[in-house]
Amino acid sequence: MSGADASARVGDGPGGVSGAPGSSGGLESTGVPTMFDVARHAGVSHQTVSRVLNDLPGVAAATRERVRESIAALNYTPSPTARAMAQRRSGSIGLIQAGRPDYGPSSAALGFNEAAREAGYAVSQASMRTLDADVLTQAVHRLVLQRVEAIVLISGEREGIDVLRGIDAGVPVVAVASEVEPGMHRVSFDQAAGARLATEHLIGLGHRRIAHVSGPADSMDAAERRRGFAVALEAHGLEVREPIAGDWLAASGHAAGRRVLAERWATAVFVGNDQMSLGVLHACHEVGVAVPDELSVVGFDDIPEAAFFTPPLTTVRQDFDSLGRDIMATVADVLRDEAAAPDRTSRVPELVVRASSAPPTVRQAAE
Repeated sequence: MSGADASARVGDGPGGVSGAPGSSGGLESTGVPTMFDVARHAGVSHQTVSRVLNDLPGVAAATRERVRESIAALNYTPSPTARAMAQRRSGSIGLIQAGRPDYGPSSAALGFNEAAREAGYAVSQASMRTLDADVLTQAVHRLVLQRVEAIVLISGEREGIDVLRGIDAGVPVVAVASEVEPGMHRVSFDQAAGARLATEHLIGLGHRRIAHVSGPADSMDAAERRRGFAVALEAHGLEVREPIAGDWLAASGHAAGRRVLAERWATAVFVGNDQMSLGVLHACHEVGVAVPDELSVVGFDDIPEAAFFTPPLTTVRQDFDSLGRDIMATVADVLRDEAAAPDRTSRVPELVVRASSAPPTVRQAAE
């Protein structure tokens, strides 16, 4: 994407942030040590190194000494800009949103903003419609220059996590990430558990041939939902077919739905989000396939419109407002005592049963 896609609500000017560490575990290719090199050398997270550099509490004495020894051994010099900014409390938190302004991320961002305001923090925000590594890096640098005390990333793409891992920001980073990411503070719903709920619901109705329309390959949430779907089917000894990949939008769900109907194999389909479910329902309507009499459909997210689809959509509800508040609670924990700060990744979504799912017909069950 171009730089014009990024929000102008962050400050201007270059960032004083060191480069990314090399993938080999040693110094980066330039030979200049980074905070991440120090973290690997000391066997700690880069956030712990940041706390030691800024003389913040929450680090055991032995760990603090080990980090200092690694700093000396590597002759590491922290970014003066990032360190100066981190040492000055600003009462501000940086929020980066990368990706389409869909209902879930936008609602989570609103919940976070409200919780931050209630906690006495201002939020400096940067937004980009598509995730671009250079633009994301620039946004981090600019937020550091705004003297934010922490940075939050709301983006479901793995690339965003990879970019943050390579930036020596000098402040704690909290990411919405459903996949395990060592050394990074995470907040998320248990996506795999939600997918299991949806799939177990269909199995409980009597369906034995269940298709899956998944989100895009670079999405962490999509991968976790695929995993939960497969785990549920395997637990019942049912066939796990390769999912049909979509892009979260209704048009891709429509194309996937046409494919499911053409194959004439499935009696039910678990769809990776509600927008794609709308496309599947439209495909069924076009060819005269009755839902749920001839095909049951279950979505994910429970967007406000889901209850008004035709038929009303059975789906998995995610409370995005609470997710946003979990983000702020994690930020507060990290700023208070990073070493003891818990991740919040175990909240399980809720199955909402509506009219789009039903038991298979006698004929379908016998096939």
